[in-house]
Amino acid sequence: MKGRIASVAFLLSAVGTGLAWLTLQRPLLSLMDLVRQCGAQGALRGVSLSRTLGSLPFLLGLDLVLLTAVSYGVLDFMVGRPLRRTEKVVEHLGRLELDVSLPESPGPLLSRVQRALSRLRGALQEEQQTTRHQLEALRAANARLSQARTELVAAERLATVGRLAAGVAHEVGNPLAGILGYLSLAQARTREPEVLEYLGRIDHEVQRIDGIVRGLLEIGRPAQVNLGPVDVGRVAETCVRLVKAGRDFPDVRWECAFAPGLLAWADAGPVSQIVINLLLNAVQAMEGHGVVRLSTRAETRGVVLRVEDTGPGIAAEAMTRLFEPFFTTRPPGEGTGMGLAVSLHLAESMAGRLTAENLPGGGACFTLLLPGS
Repeated sequence: MKGRIASVAFLLSAVGTGLAWLTLQRPLLSLMDLVRQCGAQGALRGVSLSRTLGSLPFLLGLDLVLLTAVSYGVLDFMVGRPLRRTEKVVEHLGRLELDVSLPESPGPLLSRVQRALSRLRGALQEEQQTTRHQLEALRAANARLSQARTELVAAERLATVGRLAAGVAHEVGNPLAGILGYLSLAQARTREPEVLEYLGRIDHEVQRIDGIVRGLLEIGRPAQVNLGPVDVGRVAETCVRLVKAGRDFPDVRWECAFAPGLLAWADAGPVSQIVINLLLNAVQAMEGHGVVRLSTRAETRGVVLRVEDTGPGIAAEAMTRLFEPFFTTRPPGEGTGMGLAVSLHLAESMAGRLTAENLPGGGACFTLLLPGS
């Protein structure tokens, strides 16, 4: 940029100096001839004039240098600097760095360019803002689509489980009732400790099978709920008292923070079943040692009940399958994997939601959201 301005300044100065020389050359030569036609005094003056003409190229060269410097300064101030600032602005705009400031005083030559760049920057900012909003809308739509797909897969899975449950209940229910009856008779007619122990183990396993069948029926059939105003805090407090009374959890500390008077549009029976399932899962995850925290709060979407524990949390591979039927993280024979699946089914039957997450400080948190009353 500076080299081009210097070239233009030199060209302008050379043209100006050449024009000055061409303008002054003929009058000076005529004057010299006139002086030579005079006498001796004129001869002396002619010598002086000749010296003056001899120094004229030096003076014209000096004039060229001065004109070049002045022209360069004027052109650089009026054109060069504004153009360099404008070039930097264009480079920033090309990299979509729209927070750059335009030159404040570019001069009259670049005023239109400045206005055009200002309009361009405004248009780019609007377009960038529009693109950002569109990306946010696309992310939200993608999240909704993913949620809908997950819910559809879960609904299809539950429908399959429901069809399976109908056949299992019919084929397995009656034989199980007969087995339990014969076990009761056998236990009543024997007094041998070893036989009683075997019969007790058989009874435990049969009861477990019966619980699986009942869990399948709970998921497969539509839940019968009687919706009405329910004090979620009071129901949760009752569930805590019931679980606390168990002999297997003496080392569990319970912390409750229930907001008074929070009413949800739900059914107290299913809510109690959900809360008891969550409490038992929390205690079992902590292996009977730790803290269980319960809290309620009101939100715009409804009433929220949180159940937190200080256990090891939920593994990443288990998080996606947590609410699937028959999925359990407990050792074989100690869990059916139906508790959370049934709880989710009951929550959705009341137009609510049940979600799980890991706490930053360790432990898991289950959140039950119910519509407000």
